[in-house]
Amino acid sequence: MGRAARSLVIGAGATTLALTSFSSPQHPSSKPYTTWNDFEGGPDSSQYSSLKQIDKSNVSQLQQAWFYPAGDNGLLFGSNPIVVDNVMYVIGKSNNIVALNAATGQEIWVHDTGHARSITSRGINYWESKDRKDRRLLFSTNDKLHAIDASTGKTIDTFGDHGDVDLRVGLGRDPQTVRHIQSGTPGKVFENLLILGSAPGEEYGSPPGDVRAYDIQTGKMAWVFHTIPHPGEFGYDTWPKDAWKRIGGVNTWGEITVDEKRGIAYFPLGAPTYDFYGADRIGADLFGDCLLALDARTGKYLWHFQLIHHDLWDYDPAPSPKLLTVTHNGKKVDVIAQADKNGFLYVFDRVTGKPLWPIVERPVPKSDVPGEQAWPTQPFPTAPPPFARQTFTADDIDPYIADPAEREKIRNEVLHARNEGLYTPPGLTNTIEMPGNGGGANWGAEAADPTTGVVYVQAKNAPSMLKLEPKPPTRRVSGSPATQGLSLYKQNCQICHQSELQGQPPGIPALTGVVKKIGPDQITNVITNGLPPMPAFPDLSSGDIDSLIAYLADPSSAKAAPALPANLKAPPLPDPATPDEATPARYWTGYGYMDSTDGLPAIKGPWSTLTAYDLNSGTIKWQVPLGEVSRLAAKGITDTGSYWPRGGVAVTGGGLIFAGTKSDSKLRAYDKDTGKVLWVKELPSAPEGIPAVYETGGNEYVVISARPGTVLAGTEAGSRQNSDPSYKPDSKNPTGKPEVQGYYVFSLPK
Repeated sequence: MGRAARSLVIGAGATTLALTSFSSPQHPSSKPYTTWNDFEGGPDSSQYSSLKQIDKSNVSQLQQAWFYPAGDNGLLFGSNPIVVDNVMYVIGKSNNIVALNAATGQEIWVHDTGHARSITSRGINYWESKDRKDRRLLFSTNDKLHAIDASTGKTIDTFGDHGDVDLRVGLGRDPQTVRHIQSGTPGKVFENLLILGSAPGEEYGSPPGDVRAYDIQTGKMAWVFHTIPHPGEFGYDTWPKDAWKRIGGVNTWGEITVDEKRGIAYFPLGAPTYDFYGADRIGADLFGDCLLALDARTGKYLWHFQLIHHDLWDYDPAPSPKLLTVTHNGKKVDVIAQADKNGFLYVFDRVTGKPLWPIVERPVPKSDVPGEQAWPTQPFPTAPPPFARQTFTADDIDPYIADPAEREKIRNEVLHARNEGLYTPPGLTNTIEMPGNGGGANWGAEAADPTTGVVYVQAKNAPSMLKLEPKPPTRRVSGSPATQGLSLYKQNCQICHQSELQGQPPGIPALTGVVKKIGPDQITNVITNGLPPMPAFPDLSSGDIDSLIAYLADPSSAKAAPALPANLKAPPLPDPATPDEATPARYWTGYGYMDSTDGLPAIKGPWSTLTAYDLNSGTIKWQVPLGEVSRLAAKGITDTGSYWPRGGVAVTGGGLIFAGTKSDSKLRAYDKDTGKVLWVKELPSAPEGIPAVYETGGNEYVVISARPGTVLAGTEAGSRQNSDPSYKPDSKNPTGKPEVQGYYVFSLPK
């Protein structure tokens, strides 16, 4: 973010508004759970508000209070706003940071990030000094951490290097080789520290996902915890020698939780790279797939529990763990609950890390991949029961897939795939993964009611079909940029997006005309940073990406390079004890989400659920389908759940759960005691964030971010952008299209 990009833009009438909005301050932490001044509500990431003005009796009266347009073209959105002193802070258009009047949506100031290529798109952090004279917002763009004044939006020049801190520095790798490290999720503020996770990518060559803390006033790194241990550190012997020098991942790309009273920070750490093949990382791979507890002030290790040993399934525990106090065996116990992609909810004593109910090691299937050594057992919780389905058989084929021949084709694929249940390792032939790596619980998917000991989990029942393929070293060819781009496409993209750019809908989109649709900048952004289910590609240079864009812009202009040998084999496997960095064996997979050509899942519904767990007893209180698919609902089929919901839920003291669903473009309020739907609002765009609940001027509000959907998976929201003829081009809206991406805010009638 260059100096020229740090200009401050004041909206009409905003100078006076800024003064009134910051008057009569109330300290954000004076009333627990009555504010939403941090990502997911507060330090404990509970996604809970104690506000009660909106309750079961009146939620049906909710109406839209205001809308603020934000974002650009639907990519990398899903922001959870924060509210302090009647001011809402959001990510706006062009990835700018914006302060709004929380009651009206009127702009107060706009901080220009210079059309940042990437940003912490799911939210930002707020910090204030004890005397409240120094208030700061912290966020990252283009792998640099920034601090700006929360009152004015101006860059704080004394932070780091004139307002910037390079996050690529301090990872034990040459910063110039680190293509991407910044997460789309903000960290957590604790005292004068900002504690950060990262998103280093999920490919070969990705850097490690070390957990780090920075001094909020100076920008200096305060501490670092090596998630892939260095020599002499605990866990080093669970890897091959010097694995930290070449293995990446093991990162908190999702969410962090802080127990402020005890000064403990909790990190759900994801899988090592490469996600589906680990012959170059034989061992248990600590701290991969762990719930890790550290001293928040020093980064000192306190305890860990490894949820998956030697992960070969990309089963990252993405949601923030939840802190509750429950009654267990007649005693009050402070616990922490962690949901995972594998469909399990793990519950521990938050101080000691001891499981609340036994977690037992059970044998799991062996790998048949040369050189691979799948871990022989995995931890299985004995309670509470799973929240997602963990098997997919030929009897579970989706009956709503229209073409009988396609249903039969999927059935035969399932019958002939290796399918030995949970933790069947990927192989060189088709393997069923259920939940798939895009299923279970993802970011934002877990919320807690700290007053009752109940946890709510939003889940996807989505299978994957995995098959490892040899990944040869990148071949360079001569010729035009488009010709070079075609070669790179075949080596990096074709396995998922197919030879004719047709994709594998709905999970993997077609790329025909993509440059014209979203532009080169967004394509660069996605290749560099990833966009689930697509990983980042850290080994592609800026020149490689330019060549890919040239090919995608005009595929017909590319000349085909010589074909790859038909009998291509992976390079020889190294001795795991003495890995050869020059010629590691490399396999990869096209992820293999199992969907039909008409955009429906291969598995029968419900495709998403909302589950209430009573952790006083370790039982499921209720489970209901979460949302629906519009085109099926129009036929009276309403019990399917939404397909591919993204974001999460918020729980309130008014007895409600708010959740948005993508495939029907609806925001709902559920009765938190029964799961019954009490209110439904269809939005012009598809909800894709975590709702925030706040109070200003004596009124309670609910806000959620949303972006255009696609016609895939039954989502009609994307097509609505062009459906209203009343929108005409003008100076504020040169395209003439309705602005539907942004923040939708609701309240009771005044």
